[in-house]
Amino acid sequence: MNFLDGSLHPENQDKLVITAAPYGPEWMPEDLPAGEIPVTMKEHVQMAVDCYNAGATVLHVHVREEDGKGSKRLSMFNELLDRLRTAVPDMILQVGGSISFAPENDGEAAKWLSDDTRHMLAELLPVPDQVTIAINTNQMNIVEQMTAADIAGTSIEDPALYQAYREMTIPAGPEWVEEHIRRLSAKGIQTHFQLASINQLETVERMMRRGDANVPLILTWVAIGGGFDAPNLYNLANFVRAVPDGAVLTLETSMLNVLPLNTMAIAMGLHVRCGTEDNIWTQDRSAKLGSVKQIEQLVRISNELSRPVANGIEARGIYRIGEFYGTTDETLARNGFAPNRQPGQRGFTKFAAE
Repeated sequence: MNFLDGSLHPENQDKLVITAAPYGPEWMPEDLPAGEIPVTMKEHVQMAVDCYNAGATVLHVHVREEDGKGSKRLSMFNELLDRLRTAVPDMILQVGGSISFAPENDGEAAKWLSDDTRHMLAELLPVPDQVTIAINTNQMNIVEQMTAADIAGTSIEDPALYQAYREMTIPAGPEWVEEHIRRLSAKGIQTHFQLASINQLETVERMMRRGDANVPLILTWVAIGGGFDAPNLYNLANFVRAVPDGAVLTLETSMLNVLPLNTMAIAMGLHVRCGTEDNIWTQDRSAKLGSVKQIEQLVRISNELSRPVANGIEARGIYRIGEFYGTTDETLARNGFAPNRQPGQRGFTKFAAE
């Protein structure tokens, strides 16, 4: 991305898109004050409404069963998506791509026997606007940067649960990723790239140059350590510098890193993500901080910088929801990449003049 003179001026920046991740799948409901982690379907929907009213226009969706544990039932996600389409019709619904659905009966078990169940994300009805996707199989040790104070008094203090999160990996080999993007695109679902480091961004670029991902480059830099970049200035600058100008970039991190990194994103004209999936504490650790309060905090900061917050319709335009491309050349041009080298072409490639 090129930061030309005036790039920090709010009149030259897109309106701010706030992603809310309020369902906190790594926590149990008792880890936060009552009501902060939705359990019933009604509570899931109300949380989405509250986040939207506070200023969030993208909702990162997970679902719990009523025993408080994360659901792996396709039917539960379908029910929530259906209710959300009525309750927050302008909100961008983004389903977390780490979910592997479990068959609910013998018939489904037979149907899914030969298929990777993560591809069932493309079978959600009603279809979500986005599904997140990882690139390149990677370690995802979400507790590596967490301190004892971060998890004090929570379920993650349980050694078995801590070890499980410490050993998490994301399977995302090239064949699976390419097939997943094809299936999502065929259903009109946008791929949202969740990237851990610059090498994963380079893989996405190569996919686009081969014609294996004719989609907008809507991405999040996930700086949580444990196999992902650490949230420091040098990693951030290196990653942002490699992102083309046509992309839409959101920053994500965890725990007390969330507010500082989001403040930087707001100032730079990038976009933000917050919620209990990312952080549960005030910055001084004096209290637990729910998703709505986190959104309101970012809205205040954005207002102080005179950068307006996008409404739902505006966020859909910024995120290019419903936009797909027919050719490799179109994909590269729309995302701000230089064109592919042509046979026999010498020297450096140049952006096409419009």
